[in-house]
Amino acid sequence: MNLLANLSRVKLLVTGGAGFVGSSLALALKHRNPGWDVTSFDNLRRRGSELGLPRLASNGVRFVHGDVRVASDLEAAGPCDMLLECSAEPSVLAGLDGSPEYVLDTNLGGTIHCLEHARRHRAGFLFLSTSRVYPIEGLSRIPLRETATRFELAPLAVGPGLSEHGVAEDFPLGGARSLYGATKLCSELLIAEYVAAYGLPAVVNRCGVIAGPWQMGRVDQGIVMHWASSHHFGWPVSYIGFGGNGKQVRDLLHVDDLADLVALQIPRLRELAGRTFNVGGGREISVSLLELTELCAAATGRRVPVTPVAETRAADVPLYLTDARRVQAEFGWAPSRSPRDIVAACVGWLRANEDALLPVFDPTGARRGSAGT
Repeated sequence: MNLLANLSRVKLLVTGGAGFVGSSLALALKHRNPGWDVTSFDNLRRRGSELGLPRLASNGVRFVHGDVRVASDLEAAGPCDMLLECSAEPSVLAGLDGSPEYVLDTNLGGTIHCLEHARRHRAGFLFLSTSRVYPIEGLSRIPLRETATRFELAPLAVGPGLSEHGVAEDFPLGGARSLYGATKLCSELLIAEYVAAYGLPAVVNRCGVIAGPWQMGRVDQGIVMHWASSHHFGWPVSYIGFGGNGKQVRDLLHVDDLADLVALQIPRLRELAGRTFNVGGGREISVSLLELTELCAAATGRRVPVTPVAETRAADVPLYLTDARRVQAEFGWAPSRSPRDIVAACVGWLRANEDALLPVFDPTGARRGSAGT
């Protein structure tokens, strides 16, 4: 029997619920299910997340200020039938310039608290993981060919978990992947144990680059919005690594496409418990930095200075494409928003909210003297 089939009202708790992904999913699910009691739970640590609180309230989503690192905060949010775990320190560079305490406590300790909350309340559990669980060295060894605007998979790019479609769920996991990726993989392993030990109805989505309006993008996380905001405000950008040519590639996923998938998954959690899905746009919805620059220039009508930086940073990879055939076959789902659509949505949001967003994207005012070319 489906987990939620006999429930006329669902109590949904969304952790990280004032962040970009969490708030977008909370609102989308409330819109689809007006009778649901939806609670957004967030510590508001990320600058700009506070701007979305009126949006949550006006759409009937309750907000609770709390931190997943504190188990009693979760209990104060109350019982739930379904927990959507979107909380995270999302930067792949987190902890590399100092203590890893926050990323470990939030991404791993926080998941443990969320799992315990779901276990105690017999709730369903949907976990947003990341493509960063796949090891850096393994991804960096994928054979590539270089074209005028991007890296592409070479014809010889085949092997376990690898095909012309990209990286699948059974890609080898041996090796280092960043502290961020490691915390997410450890969380996945704990979820599997909770499924086995307690019958927890839990599913894992390994997402690629998610983008769209309400993302407070930075250079280390939220690259599409970072690029769009830099073009909108006239700030320079850099092509970092891999020769400084901007040919590194990621596939994209509009947050509304993710919401469409999550809405299909929630009613089937018990049936699918223990399953892991790669979720992303694949080759069809992918972009290089060079191509992203052109899309942003076209959407904003502005070109900005681009600085090439040849040296590759730790944790960077030249290409990641999601092989999402498993999730597409299971749910009859496929993302529909193109890179051009995603950039246009980001730029439109920036234009409509420029005064409120400028202090968020440039908190010190240091870049406000910059101008586009």
